[in-house]
Amino acid sequence: MESIVYRAMEAGDADAVSRLIVDAYTEFIAEEYSDAGRAEFTKYVQPAALVDRSRSNHFVLVAMSADRPAGVIELRDNDHVSLLFVDGRFQRQGIARELLTRALSVARPAKPGLDRVTVNSSRFGVPIYERLGFRQTGPERSVNGIVFIPMAHQLEPDPV
Repeated sequence: MESIVYRAMEAGDADAVSRLIVDAYTEFIAEEYSDAGRAEFTKYVQPAALVDRSRSNHFVLVAMSADRPAGVIELRDNDHVSLLFVDGRFQRQGIARELLTRALSVARPAKPGLDRVTVNSSRFGVPIYERLGFRQTGPERSVNGIVFIPMAHQLEPDPV
């Protein structure tokens, strides 16, 4: 297994991070979406959009293998997973779990009292999120052609 380094995304990573997301999305999720949904998602994960959001109310962590991203997580407002993708070659190695753990270690100090994290999961992602401790909170929905299942993860109280 290759060595993985976890760190904040830098602006220079955005092209490679976007490619990782688009490739994983195309392989595992794209068929669930309408043409409008695929266009909406692709626009959301463009490099410039990733950088812009990371400068406002989002933060992005990457799992780097050598000089390429193996995984990525983006949190909005420190309490919503807006993106979590792992390159197919690196799946089932604990990268998604480690990305979530590290993202929460950033989010909790930034949002005292954080007790719940949400995600709008693809159908493909539901079993993965369930293994990470998320539970479905409502019925499947579709917004702008993007199909998702709302889920939440109740967090243990922060140790004092």
